[in-house]
Amino acid sequence: MRLWTIHPSYLDRSGLLAAWREGLLAQKVLEGATRGYRNHPQLERFRKAGDPLALMGRFLAELADEAGRRGYRFDRSKIHGLERGPAEPAAVAEGQIDYEFALLKAKLAARDPEQLGEVERAFGEEKAIRICGAFCRRPGGIEEWEKAKAGIQ
Repeated sequence: MRLWTIHPSYLDRSGLLAAWREGLLAQKVLEGATRGYRNHPQLERFRKAGDPLALMGRFLAELADEAGRRGYRFDRSKIHGLERGPAEPAAVAEGQIDYEFALLKAKLAARDPEQLGEVERAFGEEKAIRICGAFCRRPGGIEEWEKAKAGIQ
C-alpha cells in the first residue's frame, strides 16, 4: 500500500489507479470495515489526524480531481468523510516528501520513462515538490512509519 504524499499529478496512470484502489482500501480500514491491513504503517498519519476519515476523504478527493483532469472518472460516491467537513492537513516531514519523489522517479524509470520526463520537467519549473492537499510540510527526515527501500534517497 502506498498512500503518496506527493501530488497525484506526478503519478503515471498505473500509479494513480493504484493510489485510488489503495486509498479506498485504507478508508475501509479506518472505518473498521475490513480486518486486513489494520496495522499498515502508511495509515499512521491518518490515524493521528483529528478526524482520520475526513483526512482520507480529502486525500481521495485529490486523487479524483487529478483523475478528472486526465479524463478518467473515479466514482466520488465511494469517498466517505467529506461530509464531516474540511480536514486539517497532516504534517509530513520534508525528508519523507523527498524520499517519495525519489521512489516515484525510480518506479517511473522502469515502467513509464515518458512520464518520468514529464515529472522532471514539471519539477524543474516548480522548484519544489508539490504535495497532496491532504498534507502539509514540516521539517524532518523520513517518517518513522516509512519502510524505506535501500538505495532510494
